[in-house]
Amino acid sequence: MGNGLTWNFQTLLKILWILTPLVLGLVILDPEEVTYIESQVKGVIGRSVVLECGQSVPTIYIWGFTQPGLNDIRAILYNYGMGAKLQKMASVFGDMKVLSDSAALVIDNLQLAAEGRFTCQSLYDTNDGAKLIYVFIDLKVLVPITKPSIQMSVSAPVEGSAISLLCSVDNGTGPLEYTWNRQAALSRGPVNVSETTDSLLNLTSVNRNHTGWYTCTARNEVNEVTSDRVWLDVIYGPDQPAINVTPYTLNYIGYAALEQDTVSMTCSASSNPPSQYIWFHNNSQIYAGQQFVIERIARSQTGSYMCLAHNTVLNARTKTTIILTVYYLPDGKPICTVLSVNDNQDIALWCSWEGGNPPATLQWVDTQSHGVNVEGLSSISRVKVGRETSNNSTYSCRASHPALRADWSCRTTASSPEGKPSCSATAVKSLEYTMLSCSWEGGLPQASLHWKNWRGDFLGKAEQSINNQVLQSSPTYSGKEFICQATHPLSRSRACSIQLETPDLVTPRNTLTVFEGSDVHLTCILKAAYPTSEIIWHNNRNESVWLMPKKYLLHQETFWSNLTIRETDGDRDNGTYWCTASNVVGSSRLNIQLRVNKYTTPPNVTISKLLYGRQRTEVVLEWMTRGSGDLTGFMIQRRPARRSIRVRGTTEQEESMTDPYSPWQIVASSIDPAIRGHKLGGMDPRVLYAFRILAVNHKTTGYPSEVKTPADGTEVSEQQITQQT
Repeated sequence: MGNGLTWNFQTLLKILWILTPLVLGLVILDPEEVTYIESQVKGVIGRSVVLECGQSVPTIYIWGFTQPGLNDIRAILYNYGMGAKLQKMASVFGDMKVLSDSAALVIDNLQLAAEGRFTCQSLYDTNDGAKLIYVFIDLKVLVPITKPSIQMSVSAPVEGSAISLLCSVDNGTGPLEYTWNRQAALSRGPVNVSETTDSLLNLTSVNRNHTGWYTCTARNEVNEVTSDRVWLDVIYGPDQPAINVTPYTLNYIGYAALEQDTVSMTCSASSNPPSQYIWFHNNSQIYAGQQFVIERIARSQTGSYMCLAHNTVLNARTKTTIILTVYYLPDGKPICTVLSVNDNQDIALWCSWEGGNPPATLQWVDTQSHGVNVEGLSSISRVKVGRETSNNSTYSCRASHPALRADWSCRTTASSPEGKPSCSATAVKSLEYTMLSCSWEGGLPQASLHWKNWRGDFLGKAEQSINNQVLQSSPTYSGKEFICQATHPLSRSRACSIQLETPDLVTPRNTLTVFEGSDVHLTCILKAAYPTSEIIWHNNRNESVWLMPKKYLLHQETFWSNLTIRETDGDRDNGTYWCTASNVVGSSRLNIQLRVNKYTTPPNVTISKLLYGRQRTEVVLEWMTRGSGDLTGFMIQRRPARRSIRVRGTTEQEESMTDPYSPWQIVASSIDPAIRGHKLGGMDPRVLYAFRILAVNHKTTGYPSEVKTPADGTEVSEQQITQQT
């Protein structure tokens, strides 16, 4: 067929020959005139596929379709030179069309119904005549895999049990291959868990290592899709717990901690779900939780600590016990000293630091060579010969303990006491006993002291540094010597002694004479006494002067005593005074005679004038002396004679208030002896006073003057006052 539209009769006959088999079925009449081409094409559902029909555009072509399993063919598209005609049934295959300038069939949005055999019968009008080509295309419609899902037979299996995981795909053209992956909780990426490509993963004996996120990837020739991950939670445990102690210190039975430190104990037991932990101390529950912290741990918290791990799902329990020892230092610090041994002939270096846990390790170290001479626990000693030991030799004891960051040490020096022993004697319990005291203090070790009497007999037992012996007081000890014997490993023997003596009192003057009013001093001297004694004074009435401190003043020294009698009175202070001294072996008394002389009597006084002043609140007195005698002043005395009282309105009556036995009051004293007059004020005008005047010579007063009142200047005798009363 050329380029025109005119067909010759021969060509038309061939077309009719072709159409007949398209309707009635394909019949191969002449294999040499027909070309057959077979191929397979795969397309993906929903996508596009191209089915080729020759290399050029045929003159006439028809596309047919045969379903799988059937033999008949159905025309879906044809072109008889008038343009392509699409049959209705073609719509089930997708969006079908012919590719421009070709006979190729294009199916967009490919459907699963398109799977089968497509046949393209094409006729080419060539110069050599008509050429018929049959193209057979088997179209395979592939379905992409949908997202897989995983189903587990058990989501939380117990360790050791069997479990299966199934990877399911709703759609997808087979064959399918499956890949299984697991990612542990702390791993960076997934790992393949099975070499099989099956959809079923069987774990016949699951263990804790199987725990993790599982995914399956399904794959076909179209695509591959991975499922969402699922968590496989393997239940197991608890394993045997492990206890971690911080700070970490081991000893021969377990763990150790220092007192007052903060100790943390952490219990770990592999388990799913995580273990619940309970702590026990010496079989008593003390805490619930994984970490048990003890702040400022005490020695009482030593003992066994058990951690109990509990899996609440499996109701399984395991436990572990440790021994924790709390180390603590002994109280105080190491003590070093030097002791006397072998009857004070040798010395023993003694070092002690007792207590603590564990006991402290002690070592005597040579301060020069630093070598260890003796080693032990808590307390050690080392004996050295006294005569081979130099005075002031120093020794060091080193102490070590786990609770110490660095060793401690103490030093001691062996030395002899300085000087020599001293002895003394004192009275105790009101002279009932005598205490002999001997001391020789200082040095290390301390000196040994022993008392013996004048006969050489030892008293009591030897004592260190100070020795006090108490004896029953007795006069027989007077003049006797007592000796204190002192010994020391680094010194020769020494001694001191005392001799007891009865007191002996003396005085510079046994008799003293003074005028009354003056102070007098009496002195007693303790000439001899051992032990010394206090001097006791008694007055002329055998009274202790200690009872009257205003009258008597004492000045005491060790061997003398001075008694001062203040403002002596001729009537009260004349007589014998004595001092006494007593000690444990006797007593002594010394008498001193005191004579107090009075001054001469002053002259007599008579009142020459006695008058009222203003409003009877003042009086004026004048007087004169009669006779001879020494005179140092005057004194004025008064007392009430009577007073006026108001009764029934304004009427006044006088009532005597004078009591002949009432005392006279001194209203003026120390009046100059040259004065003969005096004014008195501040009197109650309602009271009538009686007055008298006395002359004074030092402490001696003269006879009182006559008694007068200022009423009228007349003399009022004692008898008249009594009668008025």
